[in-house]
Amino acid sequence: MCDNHEHKKLRSNNRDLQEIEKQIDRRHFLKKTSLGLGALAFSSLLGTEKLWANINAESSPEEILNAYNKNRLGLPHHLPKAKRIIYLFQSGGPSQMDLFDYKPKLTDMFGKELPESVIGGQKLTGMSGAQSTLPIAPSTFKFQQYGESRAWVSDAMPYLSEVVDELCFIKGMQTDQINHTPAITFMQTGNQLPGRPSIGSWLSYGLGSDNENLPTFITLVSKNGKGQPLKASLWGNGFLPTEHQGVQFRSGKDPVLYLSDPENYDGHDRRHMLDYLSHLNDLQTDSYGDPEIQARMAQYEMAFKMQTSVPEVTDISDEPEHIFDMYGKDSRDPGTYAANCLMARKLLEKGVKFVQLYHQGWDQHTHCPGGVKNQSKKTDQATAALIKDLKQRGMLEDTLVVWGGEFGRTIYSQGQLTETNYGRDHHPKAFTMWMAGAGVKPGFSYGETDDFSYNVVKDPVHVHDFHATLLHLFGVDHEKLTFKHQGRRYRLTDVHGHVVKDILT
Repeated sequence: MCDNHEHKKLRSNNRDLQEIEKQIDRRHFLKKTSLGLGALAFSSLLGTEKLWANINAESSPEEILNAYNKNRLGLPHHLPKAKRIIYLFQSGGPSQMDLFDYKPKLTDMFGKELPESVIGGQKLTGMSGAQSTLPIAPSTFKFQQYGESRAWVSDAMPYLSEVVDELCFIKGMQTDQINHTPAITFMQTGNQLPGRPSIGSWLSYGLGSDNENLPTFITLVSKNGKGQPLKASLWGNGFLPTEHQGVQFRSGKDPVLYLSDPENYDGHDRRHMLDYLSHLNDLQTDSYGDPEIQARMAQYEMAFKMQTSVPEVTDISDEPEHIFDMYGKDSRDPGTYAANCLMARKLLEKGVKFVQLYHQGWDQHTHCPGGVKNQSKKTDQATAALIKDLKQRGMLEDTLVVWGGEFGRTIYSQGQLTETNYGRDHHPKAFTMWMAGAGVKPGFSYGETDDFSYNVVKDPVHVHDFHATLLHLFGVDHEKLTFKHQGRRYRLTDVHGHVVKDILT
């Protein structure tokens, strides 16, 4: 911080600062100082050693939770199973009946009209709703059962079939949205309209960071992706303080935009500049009470720390050869899905709480068999390797891994149907996701669809239920994590959502 001489000089040369400082009355100063000193004293009293001094292997969950160092929001609400998460978002809507939702009875129904009773008045998109016929297109992929759990997986996912006993398949997923942009936004923020906080932002706001030198929430997008565009609002903070927004790491020389020093600047006085800026912002905060001033300052400080931490964490050249071999040859190519999976594991090791991967290309309206095969080739090996890698490092037990898209696909063919080719339209009322790790049942399938993979007939899971369950695994009651904005208290699940307790250990 600046010394007294410099501070007085700054004040004497700036009348605006003098006016601002005059507005800090004695009562405000004492209130702020007492709270600050009180917080410091309380923090020292809750040191880690004292917190856990009376906790042992025989302690009850209540005793452990009572000793847990809750934050300013009183979180966690209950003992968490998950400490961190990797969300593998498959943009476009993967075809569930070509990957995980095996429907053998459809083999003899090739080309027959999908019964109107199955559709049941459900909304169709404009792309197939005008078709004169909706012919049934059985999957061309071959299915087998794998592992002790005997889970059905198609031959499009040979590597994932090796880790099915670690996965919890949710086959009754449902969403309210039938088009990509609102459906993706709904899945990532709990609302179809942009502007709400994303899942990662809610967790960052509620639980804070485990690393002072890296963001709590980081996003990685597969390079050269084709398909529906991905907008920064999907990992945005919405109305939450701006330091909780996701930070996108890119492949290449500058992983984070505008983080590197300008040409011919060595950065030696940046710490001095930030200290002065922090002082000015403190004065502004005291005068106007705008929390965004401190939020912006927190971003400046994080950017300063990231200048040294980011180059280290994004360098994967020191990974052993057998790790690259496990993730596949693309893992050596920065920005690919495989490289991002490896990067995600490394970020978790450095204390990042939420890593969001986005992979585009699952929108197969035409040439579905070839499209599914192509996307599986890009993602299957690395996805399975991530599960294996986390487990061998002892991280899977408290790391949550999520895989899935914004909706599923139709059993009927969009466009021309042949024995080897078909297209599939959007389908929001029945699709498959899976979770693994921290607190979810391994080797387990939950929910069932009808013989056409068109309607959920047992144990439906709505997007709001999925969000409620995800927060629950982090020790958060989804009804209690709220933020007041424009006179209303908002939450990730809005006014909906139930924890799916049957999939929890």
